[in-house]
Amino acid sequence: MQANWHQYIECMSMRVGKLNNNLSLKGVQRMTREHGVVIFSKSTCCLSYAVSILFQDLGVIPYVCEIDHESDGKEMEKALIRMGVNSSFMFPAVFIGGLLVGSTNEVMSLHLQGSLIKLIKPYISGLKSN
Repeated sequence: MQANWHQYIECMSMRVGKLNNNLSLKGVQRMTREHGVVIFSKSTCCLSYAVSILFQDLGVIPYVCEIDHESDGKEMEKALIRMGVNSSFMFPAVFIGGLLVGSTNEVMSLHLQGSLIKLIKPYISGLKSN
């Protein structure tokens, strides 16, 4: 399987009208619970793309939400900050099993330590790219 930018799964719409801050928080929390590996990104972020490719190479198809394409993207950013995402290094914001892992530095550190594969093992699809 050739991993590329076009394999991103679009962020599902979980809105009825305009969400307020609280509903955005609940929506983001629900998204992180319902999908094994979630990457919140911006479409222009090359690090988000690199992290997504890493997961795909490890056999996981991450659920990618490009918040700059979401009508309530600013509210989603605020929700991510309330969930513990560092506003200085916001994207990518990676969640595994509903828990915040962090951004590129944390994901790469876990990968180099050999710990990332343990975290994603339940979500490996068996369709690793070569």
